[in-house]
Amino acid sequence: MIFWMFVSVFALALACIVLGRNRALGVVNGEFSKLHSLPTYHGGWLALVCAGPGFMLVVLWTLIVPRIERIIIFDRFSDRIGGLGPAQLEGMWRDVRAMVEGGVPGIQDALRAEAAQSYASLHAGSTAMLAVLLAIVLAVGFAYGWRKIAPPFRARHRVEGAVKVFLVACAIFAVLITIGIVFSLIAESLRFFTYVSPIDFLFGLSWTPQQMAFRADQVGGEAAFGFLPLLAGTLLITAIAIAVAAPIGLLSAIYLSDYASKSVRAVGKPVLEVLAGIPTVVYGFFAALTVAPAIRDAGTQLTLDVSSESALAAGVVMGIMIVPFVSSLSDDVINAVPQTLRDGSLAMGATKSETIRKVVLPAALPGIVSSLILAVSRAIGETMIVIMAAGLAANLTLNPLEAVTTVTVQIGTLLTGDQEFDSPKTLAAFALGLALFLITLVLNMIALRVVNRYREQYE
Repeated sequence: MIFWMFVSVFALALACIVLGRNRALGVVNGEFSKLHSLPTYHGGWLALVCAGPGFMLVVLWTLIVPRIERIIIFDRFSDRIGGLGPAQLEGMWRDVRAMVEGGVPGIQDALRAEAAQSYASLHAGSTAMLAVLLAIVLAVGFAYGWRKIAPPFRARHRVEGAVKVFLVACAIFAVLITIGIVFSLIAESLRFFTYVSPIDFLFGLSWTPQQMAFRADQVGGEAAFGFLPLLAGTLLITAIAIAVAAPIGLLSAIYLSDYASKSVRAVGKPVLEVLAGIPTVVYGFFAALTVAPAIRDAGTQLTLDVSSESALAAGVVMGIMIVPFVSSLSDDVINAVPQTLRDGSLAMGATKSETIRKVVLPAALPGIVSSLILAVSRAIGETMIVIMAAGLAANLTLNPLEAVTTVTVQIGTLLTGDQEFDSPKTLAAFALGLALFLITLVLNMIALRVVNRYREQYE
């Protein structure tokens, strides 16, 4: 029902744009010059004052009212659910909502059935109340906006002001989300460090959290939470990936921008960019079924001991995956170098290759560095390829022929299945996330310094 309310409000907004525009043309008999603002702005104004408050009402209702409904239902059955813990109450509430909204066959629980019946009645009443309030808000907004449309009305100022407020709100919202993510990571990491020493985490040489008992009825061993094996595996695979992607991507960008004909460029650039759209699980299959066996067979021919899952296999395939990030962005920044720099170099007697090496690439270096940092961040955050090609073994090694694991893989492993967020085994995922965030932050800061330094030289 809520979904259809959103659809109705959106459809009404589109209708208001047309109605407001026609209303503005009607009050001046089609003479644009008598209007302070274009008719389109009047249509936008009508949609803004009519559908805007209605949309906000539905959003606030969906955020607030479900919590109130939960409180009311639990209060009605407080005498029968007093002994349930928070996790049990949360599970019961999910079942109750599922029974009402989608049906959950197989749940034979009298308490849940009664709660679902009570919730169905309460939810139907609240939804009807929302429909009535929404109709009133839309009608009042439409009447007010319709009455305000007149030749001297400054609709453009109102609409552009509202758009500016919306853009500022989006920017603030994005910043707040980032701050919330950082503080949530810090808070949960501090909880983890009450169980494990930060020194042991940052400088530990062993990572075996799976040996810890997860529940009281399990038997566990001595767990270790050393971060260094994961950091070594992450940096090793990332280094291999960049060693593959950087030359291929950069040379591809140079060819497409300065050597290829228009027909070749029209085909080659989209083909390279298609690689970015392939799902990572497909790359993982390619690494596990093709690249890893090929590397193992080649190592056997050279009498090398190659693991069935190796950092080299994961790094090579990951490098192929991030080639489009390097090639596409580098191609754009190379094409953005002013033609006058090329012409001046050629006029001084430099060859085309010398011009590219000594003029074009240094001028485009800030953008190239940005593309490489973006590729590094993409490689550091990859999970599926590592799971399928490099394995889960937290080995502290720089040998690319051995099995390793990465920070992101271990985060996914720790948060898979049953979770108890008062256990260091689960909280370790947040400490890993915080460490990964700091690593990428440092990389971005280094890239920013390089970009600013060379940008000053060529501006």
